[in-house]
Amino acid sequence: MRNGTKKAAPERDQKRVRDWSRAKLTFVGVVFAIVLTGLWVRAGYLQIVQGPDLARLALRQHMASESDRGERGQIFDRSGRLLAKTVEFSAVSVRPKDLADLDAAAAKLAEILRVKPAWIKKKLESSKPFVYISRRVDDKTSAEIRQANIPGVTLEAEHGRSYPNRHLAGQVLGFVGMDDQGLEGVELSFEDWLAGRRAKYAVQRDASGRKLYFDAQGHELRNLRGRDVTLTIDSQIQFFAEEELAKAVTTHNGKAGTCLVVHVPTGEILAWANYPFFNPNAARSVNPREGRNRSALDVLEPGSTMKPLIVAAALQEGLVKPDTSFYCENGKFKVGASTIKDTHSYGDLSVNKIIRWSSNIGAAKIGMLLGPKRLHAYFEKIGFGAPTGLPLSGEGRGLIRSLKDWQPIDTATVSFGQGVAVTPIQLAQAFLILANDGVKKPLKLVLDPPQATTEAPPVRVFDAEVARAVQRMMREVVHEEKGTGRVARIEGIELGGKTGTAQKASPTGGYGNKYLASFVAFVPAETPQYLVMVLVDEPEPSHYGGVVSAPAVRDVTQKTLSYLGRLPETVFLAAGNGQAAAAPGGGVHQDDAANALSTGPGPVLPGGIDAAAAEVVPVPPGLLDSPAIPNFSGMPLRRVVEILVTKGIVPKIEGQGLVVTKQSPAPGAPWPGAEKKQDFVLWLARPS
Repeated sequence: MRNGTKKAAPERDQKRVRDWSRAKLTFVGVVFAIVLTGLWVRAGYLQIVQGPDLARLALRQHMASESDRGERGQIFDRSGRLLAKTVEFSAVSVRPKDLADLDAAAAKLAEILRVKPAWIKKKLESSKPFVYISRRVDDKTSAEIRQANIPGVTLEAEHGRSYPNRHLAGQVLGFVGMDDQGLEGVELSFEDWLAGRRAKYAVQRDASGRKLYFDAQGHELRNLRGRDVTLTIDSQIQFFAEEELAKAVTTHNGKAGTCLVVHVPTGEILAWANYPFFNPNAARSVNPREGRNRSALDVLEPGSTMKPLIVAAALQEGLVKPDTSFYCENGKFKVGASTIKDTHSYGDLSVNKIIRWSSNIGAAKIGMLLGPKRLHAYFEKIGFGAPTGLPLSGEGRGLIRSLKDWQPIDTATVSFGQGVAVTPIQLAQAFLILANDGVKKPLKLVLDPPQATTEAPPVRVFDAEVARAVQRMMREVVHEEKGTGRVARIEGIELGGKTGTAQKASPTGGYGNKYLASFVAFVPAETPQYLVMVLVDEPEPSHYGGVVSAPAVRDVTQKTLSYLGRLPETVFLAAGNGQAAAAPGGGVHQDDAANALSTGPGPVLPGGIDAAAAEVVPVPPGLLDSPAIPNFSGMPLRRVVEILVTKGIVPKIEGQGLVVTKQSPAPGAPWPGAEKKQDFVLWLARPS
């Protein structure tokens, strides 16, 4: 029995083990079946029921919709020189919630950006998810922030405007805002043309959220760039205009000034200068008044610059001839209760002498002969009282009162430029009519895009014979004895002009003791190619256009003609000054102010040299055949360069100016041979 029992027990234990293994296998199989069934059910649910929604969510995660704006177009001068361009800056931005230590981040940013920590901390405490700390920071600052590696602080690329020539034509160019939109000047007027286009496009992202750009999108982005604008401005002539205008205003303690240079046959503005200067790069930190384009916005009484226009109208109507004589009342002429005065006690003066000596009484009598209706009609034909149509926002209309409001005295006073107000650009347009043989053609500031669709067609205002007669009278202003513009004379060049000294209206009524000095010139006097105008506001102590503005016109004209290669080689230059010497002898006849005239020494050139006593230096003949290097001191730079280039020498230029003052090698030394590597240096007269 015992033996049978012992044998049966192991068999039962072995049977139990086999049964448990089968159960485990069965359990595992069931679990797997349940899991697989659940997965299949879940997969089916996700694909069939939630599939469309999940597909949309996946698309949002892997594809991003972005909007972008192309770079702003550039602005060039007529020769392709860059005036305004778009450059890339960095903007410092912060996500406040990502900052590990707000105080430490504020302190570090304040140190790099050189601002107060409290100011940055206030920005970082914002509830907004994203804030800008500073925009358009320079490369050095960007590098310092990048090295600091502050969590939550990022640098973003953005585009901004840069004006490489600083204040050159600043008021004309205008400026842009922080978001690259034009706010003033050409930048505003051509906003739709210059601004980069906006576009939306989709980009794919990888699992890390990085954007994957494709060629198609890349090509599309490049096409978003704004279009360029080309102005009629010549940067070099603009520089001459600004340089001489600044000199005129500061030398005569003026408040402001304007200088315009216009190419007569085309009406293209080659230079448009305003002083004080305005640097668009610092538009946010300067007085807004400095950014005003005074030439297009401010109105002024033209003073005696009105007289050639009145004479042209009288000639056109057949009321006078150049030799028609008017009695000028010995300096005092009573019209109603008012008295018109001249600076000299003139008796009988012909029309051409009324212009030459700028007689207010003579001009008043010519205007009264025309009558108010014809005067007013000619003002409208000339363009007074209406914008010129130049592509500049906010251009002034001037002030021409309605004819029904004119009093008898108004007909007399408007004839010598009082009681009527125009913008400087309107005045330039009026004289462009005379310079263009009586045809009114629009002024131009922009070459590209073409402005033909907005330009008014040419209109004849004066007969060609009438305009040329006035041109000859303006020549006498400069070249004849006691002409009010004799200081503007450039020997060897026939130049015509007209001075103006307009008494400014007082804020309390009537006229005060402030003046506007002006001079408008034609070059040459007959069949002009260029029109040059300079106005200086409130000069002191001298306020005469022939003293204040005429020298600036002369210098701008001389430098412009030299630059364009149109200055005759026979021009005599004042040694060491680079200025054309005026004819010696005689006094400077002041123009139309109510103060008495006085004669004195000859005109004084910049640098304190009296023109009558200045040593004139003609261009010596035969320099090319000289065996030794001649003395170039006092000679025009252009002529010296021509001589040296003919000898195979390209000189180095030191200093500024148009006249050579010193040279190396010294005069008398042998010409350097081709085998000698010797520099030829010319030193120029610096502007005083």
